[in-house]
Amino acid sequence: MSDSFAADSLIYRPFTADDIPAAHGLSVAVQWPHRAEDWRDMFDAGTGFVAQDDGAVIGTALCWKFGADRGTLGLVIVSPEQQGRGIGRRLMELVLEELGSRITFLHATEAGKPLYEKLGFADCGSIDQHQGPVADVPAIAPPAGERLRPMTAADAAKITELASRASGFDRSDLMPALLASAQGVVLERDGDMLGFSLLRDFGRGLVIGPVVATDSPDAVRAKSLITYWLAKRTGAFVRMDVPAGTGINDWLTSAGLKHVSSVVKMVRNAPASDHSGPPDETYRGFGMINQAMA
Repeated sequence: MSDSFAADSLIYRPFTADDIPAAHGLSVAVQWPHRAEDWRDMFDAGTGFVAQDDGAVIGTALCWKFGADRGTLGLVIVSPEQQGRGIGRRLMELVLEELGSRITFLHATEAGKPLYEKLGFADCGSIDQHQGPVADVPAIAPPAGERLRPMTAADAAKITELASRASGFDRSDLMPALLASAQGVVLERDGDMLGFSLLRDFGRGLVIGPVVATDSPDAVRAKSLITYWLAKRTGAFVRMDVPAGTGINDWLTSAGLKHVSSVVKMVRNAPASDHSGPPDETYRGFGMINQAMA
């Protein structure tokens, strides 16, 4: 693939680290919460393209490869003043060419969904975004015989395994950097890990995710992993992106993390019916890394 692509007066080229300030400016223009640091973290884990007009970056799209056959894409943004020129579609085509035959996922707003359908994506689920200032939330104890403890470096391999199983993506390459920038808590029984959750800086405040746990009545394990963080941060702005069907949405709202939006999960290069449920029978995802990297 060559380093630049021309269309009319536009230049399409690979995204570089030098584009992060301009990309951050675009996300601010469309009222997305990403900080420049968030852009850097996501770019460091993936690759992407920009649309440039007269030296100015006016569009972005990034993608991420997981294992041999999975991928996601996101951060598809076009300057509001430049929309309607086909820029978003061309950026999408470039990241799809980069991903090739990989089974590819994205999360679509209603505005973007018609384009994604034309590019071969089909609905396979949804996620709910919750955020807000944390209420006065008591910590929820895990089931009897189980305990929460802070994550240690020795937990990295097992956490990566659980994150991979719960998401359906090989997280081997992604998790080291994520763990280095996050705080973590582990849920265990007799030395066996039953789940974990991570907390890190993101956007307007903090994000909890991923959150992975085995099933339990009323999702008490997941709630225990989440309130480990919430109980210490009354008033802090916290966000979670929650896959559909977890059953914790109303509870999150009561904890101050209001439901602010839902987006459609879509897949390409595979039947949607094969990816419409939880990827793993044992370990369930209750919170995601983010909507772009899932």
